[in-house]
Order: sequence, then C-alpha cells, then structure tokens
Amino acid sequence: MSKSLPEDDIDLVQRLRDPATCREAFGEVINRYSEPLYWQIRRMINSHDDANDLLQNTFMKAWQALDNFRGDARLSTWLYKIAINESLSHLERERRRQDISIDDEAASIANTIEADEWIDGDALSVKLRKAVAHLPEKQRLVFNMKYFDEMKYEQMSEILGTSVGALKASYHLAVKKIEQYLERD
Repeated sequence: MSKSLPEDDIDLVQRLRDPATCREAFGEVINRYSEPLYWQIRRMINSHDDANDLLQNTFMKAWQALDNFRGDARLSTWLYKIAINESLSHLERERRRQDISIDDEAASIANTIEADEWIDGDALSVKLRKAVAHLPEKQRLVFNMKYFDEMKYEQMSEILGTSVGALKASYHLAVKKIEQYLERD
C-alpha cells in the first residue's frame, strides 16, 4: 500500500481487506463517496435515474474488485475511475441505442437539461450546463472535475491516465469554448 495515502484511507483500506470488518468498512465507503460520485456521474449523464443506476453499478464493481485494489492510489481516485468508466460506457451505449452522432449529442443533452426536474438552478446555471454540454466529451469531463469538483490536476491525471499538461490545456480550451458559447447565447 502506498505511503502517500491519507491516514483515513490507509485505515479504511486495511478494514476493507479484513473479512471481519469488510462489510462495515464498505458501508463507510458508500457513505463517504456516494454524493461526490453521484454528482460526477450526474454532470456527465444528465439523468437522475441513470446516474443513480450508474452509482450503484460503480459500488457493485468496486465491491467485486476490492481484492484487486492495491492501494497505490487514493481510494477516491480508484472509485472516480470506476464511475467515469461506467459513465462513458453508458454514454456510448446510449449513443448507439438512440443512433445519435457525437455532434448531435450536445443538442440532446441541452434538451435534457431544460426538461430535467431534478436540476434546480437559475437561468445562468442552466446556461452554464448547456455550454458544458456542447463541449467534447473529454473536455466536458475535465471541466466538470476541475470546476465543479475542484479536483487537483494531479488527481485528475491519475484518474484519467492523462498528463497534467494535457489536462491543463484541455481545461483552458473548455473554458474558452464556454466563454464563447455564453457570449453568443
């Protein structure tokens, strides 16, 4: 297990590896990470019900793969990676199912944002969500992680397997595109 893990992660991972405390510790993982993972998924998926399903899938996959977690990365990093992969797979399945091109996806997401009863926000936050929806998938993901989750580039790099420099460039491009979208709108 990595010495750079936070103390509470080290304790939690040790309890997850002990059959006597594993279930209770995993309950703690769910309590600790449900909300941030839900919102990470939700900003990518735009459907409350689908986001809930993907969150459950994330925790089921984490539970099934617990023996494979080596502790080289933070527990949150590992969970985010699972959640993001679940979300990206879901988006791809939905594109194929609905026969939507990546170009048409932005308009579809924007329509979903307007019609979503779970999104509570003023006109400006709805405009921001629409602008983010028009970003390419990777930029949308990077923007959400940096802007909404206030995640550090180093952690994003671990989750996404991309260099910090590339992530900074992607975020910068995303911000520029959002600014342009908001100016046009």
